[in-house]
Amino acid sequence: MKALILSCNTGGGHNSAAKAIAEAFHARGDEAYVLDYLCLAGKSVSKLVGNGYVQIVRKTPLLFGLVYKLGTVVSRITRKSPVYYINGHMAKYLNNYLKEHPADVLIMPHLYPAETATYMKRKGMKLPVTIAVMTDYTCIPFWEETDCDYYILPHEALRKSCIKRGIPDEKIQTFGIPVAKSCRLNISKEEARKKLGLDLNQKYFLAAGGSMGAGNFIDLIQKLVSNTNTEQILAVCGNNRKIEQKLKKKFKKEARVLVLGFTDQMPFYLRACDVLFTKPGGLTSTEAAVIGVPIIHTAPIPGCETVNRRFFMRAGMSWSALTLKGQVSQGIRLMNDPKAQKKMIACQAKQIHGDAAEQVAALSLSTVSSKDSRCHK
Repeated sequence: MKALILSCNTGGGHNSAAKAIAEAFHARGDEAYVLDYLCLAGKSVSKLVGNGYVQIVRKTPLLFGLVYKLGTVVSRITRKSPVYYINGHMAKYLNNYLKEHPADVLIMPHLYPAETATYMKRKGMKLPVTIAVMTDYTCIPFWEETDCDYYILPHEALRKSCIKRGIPDEKIQTFGIPVAKSCRLNISKEEARKKLGLDLNQKYFLAAGGSMGAGNFIDLIQKLVSNTNTEQILAVCGNNRKIEQKLKKKFKKEARVLVLGFTDQMPFYLRACDVLFTKPGGLTSTEAAVIGVPIIHTAPIPGCETVNRRFFMRAGMSWSALTLKGQVSQGIRLMNDPKAQKKMIACQAKQIHGDAAEQVAALSLSTVSSKDSRCHK
């Protein structure tokens, strides 16, 4: 079987989910390819959309939040939004690609390619089995105007809201958000620290800026340094080289701060740390919960991350506060409260499961097999 997984460079979470799904297919001996589908129209298009999104989120998060709320209103009053028509322009590119590179299943951990696939279906273009994968703990605007064969939800708690928005119940599967197999490696905190060369007897805060950076990230590190004495601070900047260089310059004489850029060892750092500071992105939060890491959620990007944080906090899977000062205070409190850590990890284990990628692969195989058997009758 051959799976084509279409993502989009608007933040790292979608791509991480795509890679996790591909990994699950490869483990079964099947073919799977991850493609930035906007590149079908040219790399310049992908770069323009991706960079534009990142810059809006970084520099004008309140504007992004306003657009998100506007999208919620628009999605309630129309079944075909501007997002649908804009992504409809990608149909000819995707149609040509599928003619040259046929696939048995099209998996989309991003709204944009799902909109394109829906446009293609309505125009009578040939499509394989289509599976949409949601990567936030909410039904973001415009999912309801898509028409895929299946929708993979992050949690059962989202089912009612998705049905209310117009997604058919029979198309819903609540597998969770796909995460890499490395998030489920059966290794201890001590083993992870040995692998990373970290002190076995120290306490570690891990601050994840993410590939898009994090609001007040530099101030967060400064407040952790100022309000702690012996704890070590791991600052992971992802692809944000600007913040990485600023942190290295600012804390070059501070032995307790280790600044890291992009790393493919993130699951090991998550397992090695005692408390994680991260913005409430769906993917990073899910990875941390699967691994079992006490979480302090920092300021969300207004919109879906606001809902992610609320979902995690209500379920006892994370703590947070309205201000950066409060978030740091909560983190220090959590670091020094083993019972609270244990309780939070237990809540995470109860709510979040790590086998979504494998379940998506299994669903794909069973659906394609069923479709083939019907065709041969």
